[in-house]
Amino acid sequence: MELLKNKIVEEGIVLSDTVLKVDTFLNHQMDPFLMQEMGKEFATYFADAGITKVLTIESSGIAPAIMAALHLEVPMIFARKRKSLTLQDGLLTAKVYSFTKQEENEISIADKFISEDDTVLIIDDFLANGQAAFGLMELVKQANAKVAGIGIVIEKAFQDGGKQLREQGVNVYSLARVSSLANNKVTFATQQIEEVGV
Repeated sequence: MELLKNKIVEEGIVLSDTVLKVDTFLNHQMDPFLMQEMGKEFATYFADAGITKVLTIESSGIAPAIMAALHLEVPMIFARKRKSLTLQDGLLTAKVYSFTKQEENEISIADKFISEDDTVLIIDDFLANGQAAFGLMELVKQANAKVAGIGIVIEKAFQDGGKQLREQGVNVYSLARVSSLANNKVTFATQQIEEVGV
């Protein structure tokens, strides 16, 4: 997705060989036009998957997920990282470790929002080690629902998350795949989707 890649090149800041800061358009300040276009791209790619719900994790996944849900014309649910006073009973929960924040969170959603009849599209802002994706898949599994696939805004292809998910047969669609952040430079992977074992 050239629009996103251009934004990353123009506004992204490489903080280290593993950290890319994109707070001007994705995970602090958000570019609504870009969010809409990304949502449209996810919806187009997964159009024939029979999706009934879109699931993400708070907070940076919410904007691309709501736009994907809008174009798919289905509800969007976000997993909470902290317990809410209004969200106590009937919960699906999973543990997720954040390498960026160096902390483990228990994510949760109300079990009434996903049922065994649902086909769920998971959306998130970044895919690195895959912890958030695996946690969200665990919530879907607990509900006996089906994961249609995972839509990622930026995949750090030099980390293992995408490879692990694809090896499990998960359809992972990343809008931008970064192969390296070495020398303060963003290098994109030439292929958007790598075949497993290639």
